[in-house]
Amino acid sequence: MRKRERENPCGICGHYHKYEEGEVCGVCGHRPPAAPAAAGARQLDSAFPSEILKEFLFLGSYDNASRSELLKTIGVSHILNTVPLCQNLYRNSFTYHCLQEDKTLQFDDAIQFLEQCEREKARVLVHCMSGKSRSAAFVIAFLMKSRGWRLAQSFQWVKERRPQVQLSDGAQQQLIEYETKLFGSNAPASIFERVSPNNFPSNFTFGAERTNEAKLPDSNSFGVMNSSGGDSMMDSS
Repeated sequence: MRKRERENPCGICGHYHKYEEGEVCGVCGHRPPAAPAAAGARQLDSAFPSEILKEFLFLGSYDNASRSELLKTIGVSHILNTVPLCQNLYRNSFTYHCLQEDKTLQFDDAIQFLEQCEREKARVLVHCMSGKSRSAAFVIAFLMKSRGWRLAQSFQWVKERRPQVQLSDGAQQQLIEYETKLFGSNAPASIFERVSPNNFPSNFTFGAERTNEAKLPDSNSFGVMNSSGGDSMMDSS
């Protein structure tokens, strides 16, 4: 959208698009939160991000990242911005780490930042545009690397705490490849494999015992987007 079509930029993403009218930003993909499908439907989008690891790791959207006062109320001091085109809105209030590569998910770069936050006992928000795919993939990768969890375990943990997570095909594939990198060729072949409840560790701790017994979930157990969903590896949602 050309600047002359709107005098002032969007207050959230800083680009020129008609956010109030529901227009998607042509630069970074920023869009208003989706409305509930029906009256009384559970509202998954929230002003607050989802707490993935207690008093440490939060997962959310760009709208969550734009609410500085709310982030301060939950103690967030660091922000991992996984969408290169998104502006870091409050540099004077938060410590940002912005990933630069868009096509490939730079898991090791993000994990290094998150591990530093954990050592410093800092609370950190990981966000993309909607908090459903790209940022969720980085959080899942962090759990695999730092907690020694397999992909299915890490995905289940995140999905239970943020039900709106929907991994794109590209994110799925890169997570599968990252799991193989971490655990070797004996890694499960599919993200749809799920650890049975009897083998699910009660807490995430460093050096947690790894489990191999798995079973296939019901077809609707996971919100994973397929190629028909219009998502892609470069999607910022």
